[in-house]
Amino acid sequence: MKKSLLAIMLVFFVSSPAYASSCPKEMAKIDAALKTAALSAGEKTQVQELRKKGEGEHKAGKHADSMASLGRAK
Repeated sequence: MKKSLLAIMLVFFVSSPAYASSCPKEMAKIDAALKTAALSAGEKTQVQELRKKGEGEHKAGKHADSMASLGRAK
């Protein structure tokens, strides 16, 4: 039982930095795409809000939530 718990915790801690470093890359992709994307004003606002939400979640250490928000923005 202890080994299983340790393995789960190890996977969580190893994957967390991967999410953390992916967030800024995804934000940069969204920023670049916004420059050339043919979006309506409403769509552009929605993408910008989701991107901002993702950045806030990233800064708060909620990287899985951040990646979800940034994925929706994309």
